Amino acid sequence: MNSQLRRAILDFGPLLLFFTAYKLFDLYVATATIMAAAITAVGIGYWIDRKIHPMPVFTAIIVLVFGGLTLYLNNDMFIKMKPTMIYTLFGSLLIGGLYFKQPFAKQVLGVMAINLSEEGWRGLTWRFGLFFFGMAILNELIWRNFSNDIWVDFHVFGAITLTVLFSLSQTPFLLRHQIENETPGADQSES
Repeated sequence: MNSQLRRAILDFGPLLLFFTAYKLFDLYVATATIMAAAITAVGIGYWIDRKIHPMPVFTAIIVLVFGGLTLYLNNDMFIKMKPTMIYTLFGSLLIGGLYFKQPFAKQVLGVMAINLSEEGWRGLTWRFGLFFFGMAILNELIWRNFSNDIWVDFHVFGAITLTVLFSLSQTPFLLRHQIENETPGADQSES
């Protein structure tokens, strides 16, 4: 199994288990399930790669905190706020990183062999940061105004679909700001 497929399974597996547990039982069982699955995914990721990946650990911590509050206080509001917190923190990290001249999108997407100009990385970081803030607002609107069924469907399928569609919509921007791999003696010009 290639590493990208393995990473996708570890990233999205807990969410699919959450969905399944919700459909079979209820939101509280689903919350306990995603908590256990998030910890398991971090452990399996470490066992396979022999390194800790920060994003799954960060997500697992948020899942444990908000899931724990949900179960302890018997209040599903906390698990519904978890995506809002994750999206807000991602958006804040991305845009906040620009203040310190650290386009974090470069660290996340650079591993995919995307080679952009510095202007491209800054622009992509802004775009994804604002997208995550928009997703935080959308999550709040949905969980506060619709049923648990609609929120769970959105959380599992709608958010992933919107993220994929947004990412694909950035292709023209990526192509405009892509720079060729540098080779010795090659003329380096930026368009």
